[in-house]
Amino acid sequence: MKQIDHLLDGFARFRASYFEKNRELFEDLKRGQDPRFLVIACSDSRTDPAILFDAAPGDLFVVRNVANLVPPYANDTALRGVSSALEFGVRVLDIHHIIVLGHAQCAGIRALVTGSSGEFVSRWVAIAEPARARVMRAMPDATTDQCARACEKEAIAVSLENLMTFPWIRDPVENGKLFIHGWYFDLESGTISQLDPISHTFSEPTTG
Repeated sequence: MKQIDHLLDGFARFRASYFEKNRELFEDLKRGQDPRFLVIACSDSRTDPAILFDAAPGDLFVVRNVANLVPPYANDTALRGVSSALEFGVRVLDIHHIIVLGHAQCAGIRALVTGSSGEFVSRWVAIAEPARARVMRAMPDATTDQCARACEKEAIAVSLENLMTFPWIRDPVENGKLFIHGWYFDLESGTISQLDPISHTFSEPTTG
């Protein structure tokens, strides 16, 4: 039980320090949430959005899955976790920004590139198959590592395209009431870059 004790000890530290020092914040949060950002991030243990963006509780509405993917809109009876989270964020919480946050060394994207199979993973990462196909056309002689790195970024573009298939996302985006962003965290260099939808390139954002 030593491993699980590590988490319980961590909660004790959180309660004694962060929670007690921010009682006013938590008094406000118990009345409800009002985040302005919806982040679609990878389940990867190294890429926690709250830590990356130094965010406080209540700042981010976060959806995490293997390879930070967004499936296309489908009005059917299937159980759709990402789609339901998007609906709740946009239609209930009135989110103003959706960020698809990809990252370097993504095992899910590598599974797509190498064709690694699994009971669920292979079917899930197939959402990004258009990204793999684009990269293979543009870089037919690329190594596996090069292809995976390119696919990590291209998959972000695919997810942004899929976001626009949801009518209640597309309409407010086109009306300038909702904004979608593609960001890429390079955990090797500790930098973040954003996708320019016009040039289709990633560059470090300017702030301030």
